[in-house]
Amino acid sequence: FANMEKNEVITLEDRGFIQISGLEAKDFLQNIVTNDIEKVTNNSTIFSSILTPQGKYLFEFFVLKLKDNYLLECEKKSVIEIIKLLNFYKLRSKVDFIDLSEKYVAAVISLEKFKEINNSNLSKGKTTNYQEDPVYIDPRNDKLGAKIVSKLENIHLTIKKLNLNIVDKKKYYIKSFELGIPQVDLNKLKDKIFGIENNLDELNGIDFKKGCYVGQENTSRIKLRNKLRRRILPIQKISGEISENDIIKFKDIEIGKVLIGNPYTFALIKVVDPDLKEFTNTELICGKSKVKILKPEWI
Repeated sequence: FANMEKNEVITLEDRGFIQISGLEAKDFLQNIVTNDIEKVTNNSTIFSSILTPQGKYLFEFFVLKLKDNYLLECEKKSVIEIIKLLNFYKLRSKVDFIDLSEKYVAAVISLEKFKEINNSNLSKGKTTNYQEDPVYIDPRNDKLGAKIVSKLENIHLTIKKLNLNIVDKKKYYIKSFELGIPQVDLNKLKDKIFGIENNLDELNGIDFKKGCYVGQENTSRIKLRNKLRRRILPIQKISGEISENDIIKFKDIEIGKVLIGNPYTFALIKVVDPDLKEFTNTELICGKSKVKILKPEWI
């Protein structure tokens, strides 16, 4: 799979946006999300998540600075549920949440194009502006390029001014799949796995030095005691049809379970006992199909 060409752009209509404003917005977020809100500035965007008190995965998002407010960019179908959860934690905090999903759109551009907009270092999470729209390099993996978060009414003018050609979003999601980063149907993982099993530590989504947040105790324990036994990994079909909840076997040993089905299949896979190295690039039985596990380079 090739990286994006310099003048390609992919608009992601399936991304949602939540504005978080108010005097206590920063402290409120800092107390519940897994990453450090102090890192969010006009020049820096982070990837983060909210977990259950037990450390189970609930939602993930990017956190951008938007004037005096914060903007969460997430999967659009999760917006209502995320706002509901934020309201649950709000109590008496001076903080407000507004669904801006109909006002904004995310568009993926290449790192080369980002460099043209801002000739700076191309570090993960690096953020700049084009006109008044924030543009940031993906903080999880810079191979996913950069994103412009544009007001809906401006996006076509921006695409024209930057001399960009729209290409199919499949290109972006296939790249993401190959990098081992699930972005579609994330609700299938909700409450079923620990946040750290969804590779949030490897994707710069957890700050282990920050203070308390919801689910911190278990997350830190798994990390510090080296107890991470399973990870979410991409699964490639060799033959047959894969279904959700199919069990994956290696030499009659159960090593995983499909959690997200087609077209971008991800499963929760054992990485120790047996060791992941023993069965990567091996044909495995998965329900009635044959599959192989794609091992991302960052593991």
